[in-house]
Amino acid sequence: MTSPRGQIDISGVTKRFRIKDRPLLALDQISLSVAPGEFVSIVGPSGCGKSTLLRLLAGLERADSGRLVKDGTEISGPSLDRGLVFQEPRLFPWLTVVQNITLGLQNQRMSRAERRRGVAEHIDLVGLAGFENAYPHQLSGGMAQRAAIARALVNRPEVLLLDEPFGALDALTRARLQGELQRIWAHEGITMLLVTHDVDEAVILGDRVVVMAPRPGRIARGVEVDLPHPRIRADDRLVRLRNDIILGLEADEASTNAQRPAAA
Repeated sequence: MTSPRGQIDISGVTKRFRIKDRPLLALDQISLSVAPGEFVSIVGPSGCGKSTLLRLLAGLERADSGRLVKDGTEISGPSLDRGLVFQEPRLFPWLTVVQNITLGLQNQRMSRAERRRGVAEHIDLVGLAGFENAYPHQLSGGMAQRAAIARALVNRPEVLLLDEPFGALDALTRARLQGELQRIWAHEGITMLLVTHDVDEAVILGDRVVVMAPRPGRIARGVEVDLPHPRIRADDRLVRLRNDIILGLEADEASTNAQRPAAA
């Protein structure tokens, strides 16, 4: 029997950028392990490096120091075993839903029948049956994001990285898709890492919430969410966890502001 795949190990990762010739420390000595099949939510204030960390895991950026490892192999670039979903669906407007999702299989060695079958399965998985031949402009925002999730999953990656996937949606659509993502995660059994500003979303979806402190980005704490799925947002236990995380974020921000030099 093969062991589960999708283990992520991040050790002492530091990332710097240059902004107008000035160095900016975006991530400072980040260390984190994610078990195969675990759903980890990452929250923190704007500019704390959440999305940068996801881009490093996707292989779209390189760390200045430290290691990012998946299943014992160092991440050195993009790979089909790691899917990525952005805040915007990024669908090609001249292609239908089927054609956009099929693009996710362009580097796979599969027969035409296998491609059709895989795409059809994932259209059903995200609830887009009946919209196979629709173009992006004919879809609602939530439907377009469903198509983007299907495109990321059609390769059957072992890790799915989600960068604020519901951030541009209205509250009702967002809540509906949160429920859908819980269902998809339970069905697929893969590792998921979600970056979000929404603490409610983080505790509803995550097995664990990783809280990042303000710049330079570093992990302030981890919060276990030991509650069964699917979760109900009105659950008192979730509400208490949410409030504790928000209070911690506020305390981190106040501490950071107190350490900054006063303006001249």
